[in-house]
Amino acid sequence: MSNRLKVVAVSGGLQRPSRTLVVVERVLAALGDAVPVDTHLIELGEIAPGLAGAVRRAHVPADVEAHIEAIESADLLIAASPVYRASYMGLFKHLFDLVHHEALFDVPVLLAATGGSDRHALVIDHQLRPLFSFFQARTLPIGVYASEADFSGYAISNPALEERIQLAVSRALPWLHAGRLPASFPRAATAAA
Repeated sequence: MSNRLKVVAVSGGLQRPSRTLVVVERVLAALGDAVPVDTHLIELGEIAPGLAGAVRRAHVPADVEAHIEAIESADLLIAASPVYRASYMGLFKHLFDLVHHEALFDVPVLLAATGGSDRHALVIDHQLRPLFSFFQARTLPIGVYASEADFSGYAISNPALEERIQLAVSRALPWLHAGRLPASFPRAATAAA
């Protein structure tokens, strides 16, 4: 049995370069500096064609199915989306519509979002947190929000954003070890109990 955490990160941006992807990669790096991790990065823009026509899970191609299975077996999920019209993207939601409703039970989820200005910062608490509460996941106490002002081009330039990422990771660490289910114990069975 591995002592490494299986971390799955979903970057909800549809294009490259992407500030959302920059934030996700920085969170992954900070997490990797703190604990041993195996990472699986899902870029929504790359899998969008396979999601577009998939009304049900049976319709997704094999590569998208592999990403969904990775989400469902994560020890920690990082979920990040750019803000469009005061919420996460519809395709981001569609990806999670295909995830089994019991698969994320008790899984720690670190939430992140990017937007044009600070007025969208509440998307983490008003949109993302309720989505993962439906799954009975453990949304972690500190999320990471970044606005365009936090970047120079597509590089983080605001030290306060770096500090927020470090704080989110340090506050996540106790949750990653407390009450984690062993890999051999099916989460769906626990949710039904």
